[in-house]
Amino acid sequence: MRRHIPPPPLSSLVLTLVLLALVVLTALPSPARAADPKREPLRIVYVNWSSSIASANLVRAVLEEKLGIPCRLTETTADSMWRMVAAGEADAMLSAWLPETHAAYAATHLADVDDLGPNLEGARVGLVVPRVSLGRPTTGTGLANRPLVEARSITDLKTYGEQFGHRIVGIDPEAGVMRKTRIALREYELDGWRLNQGDEQSMVKELERSIRRHERIVVTGWKPHWMFALWRLEFLEDPKDVFGGHERIHTVVRKGLEDDMPEAYGFLNRFRWTAEDMEQLMLWNRQSEGPDKYGNAQRWMRAHPDTVNAWID
Repeated sequence: MRRHIPPPPLSSLVLTLVLLALVVLTALPSPARAADPKREPLRIVYVNWSSSIASANLVRAVLEEKLGIPCRLTETTADSMWRMVAAGEADAMLSAWLPETHAAYAATHLADVDDLGPNLEGARVGLVVPRVSLGRPTTGTGLANRPLVEARSITDLKTYGEQFGHRIVGIDPEAGVMRKTRIALREYELDGWRLNQGDEQSMVKELERSIRRHERIVVTGWKPHWMFALWRLEFLEDPKDVFGGHERIHTVVRKGLEDDMPEAYGFLNRFRWTAEDMEQLMLWNRQSEGPDKYGNAQRWMRAHPDTVNAWID
């Protein structure tokens, strides 16, 4: 005769289901926190440079998706970026190139802001040329062809000025690299040379066209930047050290932000990433060629959860 086993009491089944649900929910990734529209937004100013766009959008994504803090991005120029944070018209900037490139801005405004230190190490600015050869990579003898650009240092530009049309292709006139280039023109006695103004996009287009046509060109450049991953480029040597050595990109915030928005301040104070990290996001922005830089920042954030968690924990 079979022995009848009574079913477990209903309360035990309910308890088991609740525990299973808790296990499943714990294993799932934590959902993004919607930014609270009632909270005061954090105001970030940035410059229309690939590096500045990448860092500003990434920080916005972390603030809004992970901390629930609304964020407003404002594009401006390098000098206005410093002035706005110092005057309290903006809360933060993530693109302060120190100690050399933005030295003039720092001398004027550093006493009126809080410098949280570098968010990226090993940056560099200077004059950049493409390293491509004339014609095919090798001659019929198997020997390497003469390089298209023979200048190796800024000093050499005096010798090869005609090859470059006595022209350096630059970006926005108030950028730190442009200030340094104007000094370099004097220090290296590059008489008759002109520094063309524009923006990063126009500079990159001229560089791309010159490389495609095998034409000589010298541009104002900086690293990290996606163009170094796309083409073979080199900085011209700077024996007079006008542009300085390796730079750091600092996070700078307005006075009082720590008291007014401590959670946002804590995150900004911990925000650190590498040149390789930034170049990955910049390359995604380049490849997508669309306006959705914020979407690419969200993608980067999802791909690097440990890094992001270290910033907000």
